[in-house]
Amino acid sequence: MTSSLPQTGASQLKGLALPPLENGDRLTRPEFERRYHAMPELRKAELIEGVVYMASPLRFRPHAEPHGRLITWLGVYQAATPDVQMGIEPTVRLDIDNEPQPDGVLLISPASGGQATLSDDGYLEGATELVAEVAASSAAIDLGDKKRAYRRSGVQEYIVWQVFDQKIDWFQLQDGDYVSLLPDEQGVLHSQVFPGLWLNVAAMLQGDMRSVLAVLQTGIETAEHQAFVKHLEELRDKTMRVSDRPE
Repeated sequence: MTSSLPQTGASQLKGLALPPLENGDRLTRPEFERRYHAMPELRKAELIEGVVYMASPLRFRPHAEPHGRLITWLGVYQAATPDVQMGIEPTVRLDIDNEPQPDGVLLISPASGGQATLSDDGYLEGATELVAEVAASSAAIDLGDKKRAYRRSGVQEYIVWQVFDQKIDWFQLQDGDYVSLLPDEQGVLHSQVFPGLWLNVAAMLQGDMRSVLAVLQTGIETAEHQAFVKHLEELRDKTMRVSDRPE
């Protein structure tokens, strides 16, 4: 969650001495949110498998710069794909024990058949189709409890950039478990959920964004991507026709 969370129910908290959030606290999601709302100075905290994790200040090269590259890549795809949405560090209510704030998400809009929804107070609820995280190494929580929570909740694809290991893993949910996507002969990974979302792994690791975006553009120009865009548009139009019917 972020410090921009609305103070929903704040009047009910007045006069109550809520304990502050601490790393390692074991809480349910409602209690996590109550304590978070009472700490407006707190910038970021996550609830993963019932345990509170509070972020340290982020260094530029190990996190902020790779994060920016990932978001640029996802943002270009989203711009070329109507009915697909992209978000940076959104609070996601997965279940009673998990409320992560992933570095980036890509999702199909609910009107076009997406599996996540937007709550009345403006938060994502349920599993988005794709989650991307920047991790320090393979030992990070992103490949442990957080990965298990995403898998169990039904996140279809999960990307983890392990900065110090110079490695990017892209997992796809198959038969209830995550399997690693394999690159093609050119070293390019292809999303199975978002046709045309192609990643030149070596170029991304090297910071060669010109090559990253050139490969992505090739994917966007494929017939598979065009068919995907048309399919989402048809689903959206069908949903709108149903919602416009008089009761």
